[in-house]
Amino acid sequence: MNDHSWLARNNFHYSRFQDIGRLALEKERQGLTISVCFPTLNEELTIGEEVRCIREALMVEHRLVDEIAIIDSGSVDHTVERARAAGADVYHSSDHLSAHGHMPGKGDNLWKSLYLLKGDIIVWVDADIKNIHPKFVYGLVGPLLLDPTLQFVKAYYERPLHRPGEEDEFGGGRVTEILVRPLFSAFFPELARLYQPCSGECAGRRELLESLPFAAGYGIETGMLIDIHSRFGADVIAQVNLDKRIHRNQSTTALGRMGFEILHTFLSRLQALDRAQFAGALNSDYHKLICGPEIYKLESAPVQLSERPPINTVREYQERGQN
Repeated sequence: MNDHSWLARNNFHYSRFQDIGRLALEKERQGLTISVCFPTLNEELTIGEEVRCIREALMVEHRLVDEIAIIDSGSVDHTVERARAAGADVYHSSDHLSAHGHMPGKGDNLWKSLYLLKGDIIVWVDADIKNIHPKFVYGLVGPLLLDPTLQFVKAYYERPLHRPGEEDEFGGGRVTEILVRPLFSAFFPELARLYQPCSGECAGRRELLESLPFAAGYGIETGMLIDIHSRFGADVIAQVNLDKRIHRNQSTTALGRMGFEILHTFLSRLQALDRAQFAGALNSDYHKLICGPEIYKLESAPVQLSERPPINTVREYQERGQN
């Protein structure tokens, strides 16, 4: 399927799915359950409103969502208390599947959500959204409920970049445009037509997600897309325009660390698919630049490069399914 045909079939605007009552009826008709998960780390400013918004609109007013939870990576602020007060189930990542070791990182939280949450459809939403709206959930599950051939849905949106003295309504997604899209364009051009492949908001069917390996860190989105594409093709993936997402913009230093983790995940997938071979192991040390008046130095920065196996190969998950 060429770019034009794929976009015509697999690209949507959230307004197509804003009849929430219809979606809830369709969910009931198909006998499905839907879980929403927020991976969190020190998000006290936004998580309470995010949980309240989704819970009131999609659990209380409409019965579209069956479960809302956060999986926390060790917040030291009031994230956990505010999420619980707003009605979310709270899980501490380090307390679960501990026999497999603790790998702090966003991807690890998403991996554990498959074990902890019960839904047939899992929706992941980042916890730093300042303009939260129910569309961040119903816009993603809509395509899955109305088209049985779709297995995975990604969000895209305007991402304003707010920095001192600079406002750019379309300046977000810097790692995507500088790193991920060039890599996809070179090696996986079908994935390059996704407008924001690194967006944190996505939804997928459990049967698909449980069969995938998970990068434990920020490589999770890139690795997941490559794995889905290589196993099932691009036609099972859709994207939905959610118009605008306002969130906390990360520093260039933080984005560099994120890019390093993404690059490791990408290159590991190339090797696994026999698309590239390297003479030796990739360096695992990332050095960030510290600079200021008369100061230039490099410091080693912690990164998360570990991978989790498909959750359906984990004994505890298999036993959970038998109970």
